[in-house]
Amino acid sequence: SRFGFVLPCLDVVASLASLPLSTVTLHTSSTVVPVATDLVSSALVLLVEDNEANVQTFSSYLEAKKYRVAIAKDGLSAVDQAKALIPDIILMDIQLPKLDGIGAIQQIRAQPALATTPIIALTALAMKGDREKCLAAGANDYLSKPVKLQLLAQTIQRLLAAV
Repeated sequence: SRFGFVLPCLDVVASLASLPLSTVTLHTSSTVVPVATDLVSSALVLLVEDNEANVQTFSSYLEAKKYRVAIAKDGLSAVDQAKALIPDIILMDIQLPKLDGIGAIQQIRAQPALATTPIIALTALAMKGDREKCLAAGANDYLSKPVKLQLLAQTIQRLLAAV
């Protein structure tokens, strides 16, 4: 069994105020908190997902694996956050509001600083040709939902090792 709970992060924010801060940010359940670089040594994952249950599942798992996680809940925010944060890897849902994942991947790939950033398409689209459509847009890999978390971790590690 795994149990989780959320504590207010006001004390955490106050204690971090005295530390030297970088431009790196971490997502908590209610806010994005600046984090001192010497406290963080793992890869930054940009998780692009509009389903709150999936956000909680993926972010909790990734944080347990010692990844830093930033969240975008639509395609336009994904492009903006990717440009601002330059993540080490992007997990991209395809069915998103405002701009779908295919369009977001294409816009991200158009940015020189993000041209080689690994992108994993995570989607419920599992019909014939969907994988090819995602890869043609610029995704490095494709996993259909429901995603096995161990397979996700292995795919992330494989893509990060190849960079």
